[in-house]
Amino acid sequence: MSILVAIIALSLLIIIHELGHFIVAKLSDIKVLEFSLFMGPKLFSIKKGETEYSLRAIPLGGYVKMEGEEEASDDERAFNKKPILTRAAVIAAGPIMNLIAALITIIIILSFTGYYVPIVQGVKQGSPAYSAGIRDGDKILTYGGKKILHPSDIFLFAYGSEGAPVDVKVLRNEKTMTLRLEPEIIPANRYILGFVPKSDYGPGSNVVAGTGQEQEGPFKPGDEIIMLNDTSVSEGREIREYLKTNGGKPIKVTVKRDGQKTVIDVTPQITQGEETYGLGFGYTSERGGFFSIIKNSAYYAMSIARNVYYSIAWLITGRISLNQLSGPVGIVTTIGDVVQQSPTFIDKIEGVLSLMAFIGINLGLVNLIPIPALDGSKLLLLVVEAIRRKAIPPEKEAFISLVGFVLLIMLMIFTTYNDILRTVKGG
Repeated sequence: MSILVAIIALSLLIIIHELGHFIVAKLSDIKVLEFSLFMGPKLFSIKKGETEYSLRAIPLGGYVKMEGEEEASDDERAFNKKPILTRAAVIAAGPIMNLIAALITIIIILSFTGYYVPIVQGVKQGSPAYSAGIRDGDKILTYGGKKILHPSDIFLFAYGSEGAPVDVKVLRNEKTMTLRLEPEIIPANRYILGFVPKSDYGPGSNVVAGTGQEQEGPFKPGDEIIMLNDTSVSEGREIREYLKTNGGKPIKVTVKRDGQKTVIDVTPQITQGEETYGLGFGYTSERGGFFSIIKNSAYYAMSIARNVYYSIAWLITGRISLNQLSGPVGIVTTIGDVVQQSPTFIDKIEGVLSLMAFIGINLGLVNLIPIPALDGSKLLLLVVEAIRRKAIPPEKEAFISLVGFVLLIMLMIFTTYNDILRTVKGG
């Protein structure tokens, strides 16, 4: 059921994109030959008027086929006969439709759930934020000189700076202050004792909340870890620092359990994931009127857009690897996981809609990049045509699109392989 919901959600995103092209083409009196969901061999089609509506086998994208788009046509309603601005509007309508739909979705979600603002709440003692002087109620204005629109920006910029010490500008009691923040770098591959703490930092960060494992481990909820071999520890950060130097060597862990000291022999296990950066604070959740919801929805959408373009830049520079890319299988799996893990029906709906908004913004912005087969490439060709004052032959445009499509298929195969590999490892 969860996979079916995921496939429907992904299909809906594609339909929204293609509807943008389709609607503007019809409004511009362009002859639309086919509206297709997905690519490859045709599975099903129905013709209404001059347009054929089809479903194809490969769950990658979709397209609107217009008269005179891929070959020269003398039809007065052909795409190639229309002015440059009209053609540009048709091409840009798909990505813009995704962006508008994502923004509307975010507005709907925040209307019911409220929204987070970059006002600090719950600074943990002993955390990097507490050491930097950040306190509850501070409004974070900039992180490393970059303006903060939404709390998620802070984690984005921390990742981008690889956890390097930065200046953080905050607003406190109507006064602007600049504080020096040094995030805790938590390595991707690190040794762990195998428990979930009650808190990341400060009081409770050395107390077991659970094991996060199905099988019973050496720890029990409520255990307070007070000593590793002969070294006393009083909080989670000290435990992490000890494990960095100890590695995988067995440790005698002393815990307080039901008022008694108990010594447990534990061999640390290595865990693999992504490098993260500990800060040690949360954010304030608010509810507001119509205009506040619109404003904060726009901020959240802009934050996601930042994430997209930073990710592309990091992909080019090697900050993130191609192996971290996800294709259709990964997207369906992620949406399916959200459906499966959400405890209530309302949570499932909210989770799927949130993920669809995130993917929709990604889809809209990535499509505007001038890469062959994407809408951005077609817009770039129209700019070239406007500069040359001479139309580019549709056959040449079609060849460029074909090359891009082949590259896109190769990328889809690669990302699908990544997705399946991650799924197998995760299982």
